[in-house]
Amino acid sequence: LKEENAILRSKINELQILSETQADKMRKLEKKLEENKIKEEKEAQDLEAMVQHVEQNLQLMTKRAVKAENSAAKLRQENALLQAELRNSKLENEALRAGQAGLAAAKQNAEVALQHLLQVTTSSRASIRQLLSGAESLQLVADLLKSIDRISEVSEDGQ
Repeated sequence: LKEENAILRSKINELQILSETQADKMRKLEKKLEENKIKEEKEAQDLEAMVQHVEQNLQLMTKRAVKAENSAAKLRQENALLQAELRNSKLENEALRAGQAGLAAAKQNAEVALQHLLQVTTSSRASIRQLLSGAESLQLVADLLKSIDRISEVSEDGQ
């Protein structure tokens, strides 16, 4: 009976040690689970902040694109007016050449009109480049938002 008692005590000790080991493992796993939850929450917050930042950038780029489009339209109108002015100046210049009167004044007017036309053309090209850049930026943001949606779908599927 003593021998059986000793064996049972030994088994009880082993079971207590095993129970303590398992309890330690469980505490560690619970701690790790809590750390993972905190990490996932932080990642979700970071992702949400990034989405908000991207949305703000998208709104800003949209405003810039609209502004650039309006500017390009104005420049096109101004360009058309200056081209008409240039044509008129050329006609006036030809008429003055034919009459040999006021040639220098007409030439100067044509030169001024030409300079204005060149300035408007340069400005128009810059605005069009800016508009294209804005469109490329919008496409990049759209692609980024698509990839964020994919990340969200993968994250939801993984849970």
